Amino acid sequence: MASRIEYSEKYCDEHNEYRHVILPKDLAKQLPKNRLLSESEWRGIGVQQSRGWQHYALHRPEQHILLFRRPLGTDPQTGRQDPELARRAINDEYKGQMGLPRDMYSQ
Repeated sequence: MASRIEYSEKYCDEHNEYRHVILPKDLAKQLPKNRLLSESEWRGIGVQQSRGWQHYALHRPEQHILLFRRPLGTDPQTGRQDPELARRAINDEYKGQMGLPRDMYSQ
């Protein structure tokens, strides 16, 4: 079942990086409908991603899509925001290394 889970590319704003995860609809039917999932719950159903991601919103029209975010500069091994990574994120170094758009807010 985990092999049928789809992951979006990461996208960001000036504070967070985001991604969405698309679950098979039969798996999504087994999940609670009116609350966010804890990390142990989404990992328990087979979602695999580095540390620091938080299920932050419900997408009511399509509840099989889970919305995740984490602060820019989060160390993917510890899940904690690293002050140096956060500084680099502001300077776009981190965004470029992570494959995120660099000059999104420079206009």
